Formats: sequence, structure tokens, C-alpha cells
Amino acid sequence: MTDLARAIAAGDGAAAMEALGRLASEVTGARLVTVMVFDPSDGSAGREWSSMPGAYPVSGRKPINPTRWSDQVFGSRESFVANTIEEIAEVFPDHELIRSLGCESVLNLPVIIAGQVIGTINCLDAAGYWTDARLADAEALRLPGAAALMFHSLIAKESRE
Repeated sequence: MTDLARAIAAGDGAAAMEALGRLASEVTGARLVTVMVFDPSDGSAGREWSSMPGAYPVSGRKPINPTRWSDQVFGSRESFVANTIEEIAEVFPDHELIRSLGCESVLNLPVIIAGQVIGTINCLDAAGYWTDARLADAEALRLPGAAALMFHSLIAKESRE
């Protein structure tokens, strides 16, 4: 059984996020990985896991701003890929922090359940990192991402009740 399956079976939400994040790091080899969870009911997002919590800590919720990025990820339900820091700077105001961490490319892989984007797996590394082969490898994260984020949603719902 995988770490993610064990965490879900045990009902451990934090361990499930950790397992998903570590799996994304292993599959993509990316220097920085974060997992964001989105709530379509109020349009908010929150970081639930980070491989660099000092720079990108798990955070509270914030509204999703309408941008070219959000149109692509939420509207078209397509991955966002930027392979240069200039492309990143067009959509992310924290591009200087990203660059300071040695990252100049990003993949934001939307996790989709029943036509809704419920989160993203965000993987960052050096300029030009996202080749067709690496993007194809990252597709393997869609199913474990869906399992982890559905579980997160269930845990969050239970805690509200």
C-alpha cells in the first residue's frame, strides 16, 4: 500500500497531503512543490502542503484573482506551464521570491473532480524544466491528487459539521 493510501485509510489528512506532496516531488523531480486546495463555493484557495515551508508556508485562505492564469486553470481546466521567469512574472506577483529559490519555471496541474477544479499541484524548477516528457510524467499525479484532495474535502466537511 502506498503512503497516500495508508494515510487515507487511517483518516490522517496531514499525512495524505504530505504523501501527495512527496509523490509529486518524486514524479517530477521539481525543486519546489506545493499543493493548493480550492473551494469553488466561495472562490478561495489555501496552501495545504509545501516542500519549502519557510518560503511557502501552509497558509490560510485567500480569494482567487481573475487573471489569465485563473482563466486557463479554472475556466479551461488546463495545466499552466511557464518555462521562463518572465512568463512567471506575467501572472505571479511573487516572481522575485520564486527566482530567489532557484526556480524559473512552473507547472500548475489542476486536480479535477466531476468537472470542478478542486486544487492544484504546483511544481517549480529551473528555467526550461518543463519538457514534453516531464509534463507527460506529471500527468500521473492526477489520480493520486484527486484521491488526496477529495479526502481533504471530506475531512474539512466533517470538521464543519
